[in-house]
Amino acid sequence: MRLKDKVCLITGAGKGIGAATAAKFAEEGAVVEVADIDEKAGQGTVVAIQNAGGHARFTLVDVTNESSIANWIHQVTRVHKRIDVLFNNAGISAVGELHEVSRDVWDRVLAVNVTGVYLVSKTVVPVMMGQHSGSIINMSSCIAEIGLAQRAAYAATKGAVLAMTKSMQVDYAPHGIRVNALLPGTIYTPFVEDYLKRSYEDPTAAIEQLKLRQLGGDLGTPEDVAFAALYLASEESRYVLGTGLSVDGGVVGGKSV
Repeated sequence: MRLKDKVCLITGAGKGIGAATAAKFAEEGAVVEVADIDEKAGQGTVVAIQNAGGHARFTLVDVTNESSIANWIHQVTRVHKRIDVLFNNAGISAVGELHEVSRDVWDRVLAVNVTGVYLVSKTVVPVMMGQHSGSIINMSSCIAEIGLAQRAAYAATKGAVLAMTKSMQVDYAPHGIRVNALLPGTIYTPFVEDYLKRSYEDPTAAIEQLKLRQLGGDLGTPEDVAFAALYLASEESRYVLGTGLSVDGGVVGGKSV
């Protein structure tokens, strides 16, 4: 029970990596606060956790809306009196070369992926400062360190999140708060599955092509990232501060091989 009785907040926890992490945290004894803009998906995560004997609660949260976030955190602190872990997982993507990305799409991706991390963190950090403890995990991507075709908007946000993580750590280390980032590679989530179906005539062939980018020769699973998040949330990573933890099947390392 590596997170026994810890209060853990996860945004974008209705599907994919967020849902897998919520389940893993609950399995390890955490009280999980599930947040998502998709109520049906978020409630589904909570039901699955409760059916497995864990503790979780869902709140409808828009990470781009400051009032929505404030109401969520007020509820959490009123019930639990503390926040031990924040996993800023909520995010969206965009496909296209820079000149093809509309301003509306660009603004939306930045609003969710960067401003969302800022807004949730700025609301949670004072609680953690008051208790002089906490672990914040921000969702970046291996794309923050390498180039990838037709991902300019997404790459810009994930690079920003990684840089923000490092600066946050400098500011909040004196308050006993650890801030780290996860840098996943290609993870086979419902989002990726849907993208492949919509973008390729032969999704199966596309998957095989994607596997070639990984040194391990396979795509990652949401559970692969959930295990990494669990490590950063737990006391096992007490000496890990301000780092970007790659969970990418060797995509970045392979560039230098």
